[in-house]
Parts: sequence; structure tokens; C-alpha cells
Amino acid sequence: MNFLLTLAYDGTNYCGFQVQPNGRSVAATFQDALEAVLGSRPDIKGCSRTDAGVHALGFRLNFHADTRIPPQKLPLALNQHLPPDIRVLAVQTVPEDFHARYAAHTKTYLYRIHNHPIDSPFDAAYYTRVPRRLDESAMQAAAQQFVGTHDFLALCAAGSSAAAHGDTVRTITDCHVTRRGDEVDIEVTADGYLYNMVRILAGTLCEVGAGRLRAADIPAILTSRDRSRAGPTLPAKGLFLKCVDYPEKEEQP
Repeated sequence: MNFLLTLAYDGTNYCGFQVQPNGRSVAATFQDALEAVLGSRPDIKGCSRTDAGVHALGFRLNFHADTRIPPQKLPLALNQHLPPDIRVLAVQTVPEDFHARYAAHTKTYLYRIHNHPIDSPFDAAYYTRVPRRLDESAMQAAAQQFVGTHDFLALCAAGSSAAAHGDTVRTITDCHVTRRGDEVDIEVTADGYLYNMVRILAGTLCEVGAGRLRAADIPAILTSRDRSRAGPTLPAKGLFLKCVDYPEKEEQP
């Protein structure tokens, strides 16, 4: 059967989701648990390649396996063999040809900002602190300029394979900024992303919130395709893969 899983994880202690030679990955850690439960190590297909330090609230992956364990009991079985910073939230069966990455319709990322001069003693590992007050209304106006189909090369870090192939057009269907007290959240939903795109987008919105850029500057930044005109790449620790959406028919076994 083909199983589709939903995972949440704290990316602080990992080099990213993808297996890499330079550190411990979420994928390798998950496969260790899979091997302990199933007695085999099936290939897994992740919905995305989250970078080092990036977290996930609703990461999706799939794998094929023959097991007598009912899908509803797999989360408990796997979580017994996973470290506390990785948790399987749900499991379902999907069609044999389902692929967690290629079947994804959209992915939503959340970037968390603590807009205060002093860090929180409780969750400083899960946001970026910006000490000076940000203008969230200006940030929201700028966020709307990113919605649509654009060439996002200006929001792409060096070393991107997509950029090397000239594949830098993406469609953002939603981008918004909300404030709750000292917490400023940036949410982006798109059909795909370039390398560090959300962290650069968030950095650009912070420049607008600080008054160093204007919402009206965003279209020219995108048209320029010039990375130097956009804002800084914010730290990975504030970024979360919030959810992945699939067409309803894709998730029906």
C-alpha cells in the first residue's frame, strides 16, 4: 500500500529534511523509525526539501510498504521510535501512483516575527526578533504585490538549481501579514518556491515595515530580477512549512 503521512517537526537540530552527508536529517531519522516498525527501510517521498533549521507543522511524505499494521495505528507505532522533536500526526492510504511532492497543489509557509526589543524566554527558537516597531499595514500592502504569477528571481538565493535552468516563475495565490500583540506572522501560499524565497520575501516585507522600502517598490524589484534590490534573507528558525494541499481526488485511495 501507499501511505501518506503528516509530520510535525522542530528543525533546530537537523540539517533539513533531505538526507545529506553533512549532518542528521529529518528523513534519515524518520527512516530509522520506519525500519524499527516495519523491519524494512522503504524509500520515502517528501513534499518539500526544508532547509537546515526550518520547522514544519504539516509536512507530508509518502512511502510504499506491505504491513499488517492498520494505518490508524501507524502514528503511535512510529512515534515510539522517533525523538520528541519529530511527530507523526496522521496516516492515510493513497493511490499507488501518488507522490507527495508532485501531487501537491499548493504549499503554505508561515514566517514568525517577534516584534519586540526583548526575546521571549519560551520560544526564541521559533521566531526572528525585530526590535523596532514594524508597520504591519504597510507590510500587508506590500504582501499583496507578491500575489500572482511572477518571475521571482529577485527573491532567490545564489546556488538555486531552478535559477540555473531559468525556471524562476511561480504563482503566489495568497500572501498576508497579521499582527497579534508583539507577534507578526507572514503567510505565503504558492504552487512552488525558489531557494530561500520565503525568507527573502519576509525580509523584504520587514524592510517595508521599517520604512526602508515602500509597497510600491515591490513590482520594480520583481521586474529587475536583481537579488540585491530585495530585502535580507531572514533566519531559518522563524520559518515553518504550515500545510500542503492536494486536489481532493489525489487523496482518495
